[in-house]
Amino acid sequence: MRTLLQQVQHSGEFAIEADDLVKDFGDKRAVDGVSLRVPTGTIYGILGPNGAGKTTTLRMLLGIIDPSLGTRTLLGHGRPLDAAAEVGYLPEERGLYPAMTCREAIAFMGALRGLPIKEGRRRATEMLGERGLADWTNKPIRTLSKGMAQTVQLLGTLVHHPRLIVLDEPFSGLDAINQEKLEALIRQQADNGATIIFSTHVIAHAERLCERIAIIAAGKVAFEGAVDEARSRLRPIVHLRTRSNDGSWRAALPPDARQTGSDWTFELPSSGPEPLLRALIDGGAGIETLSIERPGLHDAFVAIAGESAAREMNGEQPE
Repeated sequence: MRTLLQQVQHSGEFAIEADDLVKDFGDKRAVDGVSLRVPTGTIYGILGPNGAGKTTTLRMLLGIIDPSLGTRTLLGHGRPLDAAAEVGYLPEERGLYPAMTCREAIAFMGALRGLPIKEGRRRATEMLGERGLADWTNKPIRTLSKGMAQTVQLLGTLVHHPRLIVLDEPFSGLDAINQEKLEALIRQQADNGATIIFSTHVIAHAERLCERIAIIAAGKVAFEGAVDEARSRLRPIVHLRTRSNDGSWRAALPPDARQTGSDWTFELPSSGPEPLLRALIDGGAGIETLSIERPGLHDAFVAIAGESAAREMNGEQPE
């Protein structure tokens, strides 16, 4: 039975809607029943290890490839390619014509989305100048470093002012400084009203940027929803240091509390912090430090997708 959310007709509330997408390549099922909703105006992340089906899912959403089964709607269009002029797409496989100058490459990418070439050149010059890159304007692509070329391709993705921006592993190959610049650019585009969806195997980027996420493992959606909802699946962690090592207060600690000398680590009891504090004080624990740490998205990912998927995210296993 379809949920109420699935029954909602597209009215601009969602930039992307997908139901039960399946993609088979021969006898291999790369995507197995992916359903998701990307609310208009949000930053949405698709998380998963390499080979999980993220890129295949994005390509189906964009209409680059057709699903074997399932349906999708992009900016209100049942045929995603009809919305191509309103979409900016940065694929995982980067590619620019090496003989083109930066300005011409950006303008050319805009022209592919319907932007007049003259206007594309004007915007390209402006975009490079705004980022302190005016001296790149007439540089051929072949003279640029990998990171510089990726910046140019990203600007080409944005030059036609798309309503929807789709980025496949956009942080790959960038150093820490350029990753920060890209995060700032993504936030700027969202502040300007664009909807942004990006795939990544680096959880930290999604935690800093995203309002909603889908966790994909082995071609299936293990979780879809708000970042806070994913994190709330785990209880907060208490870090406690006491002067006393024993007393009636220890009955307030969970049986699986971990002790290292006078330090204790355990999940916050479901009754909340107040009864715990009362028991510690009344029992003479002698609280030296007490902090409550909310679980991060990485911990939530492990709980949802499993240790194996988390190790793959960190590159500890082959794809």
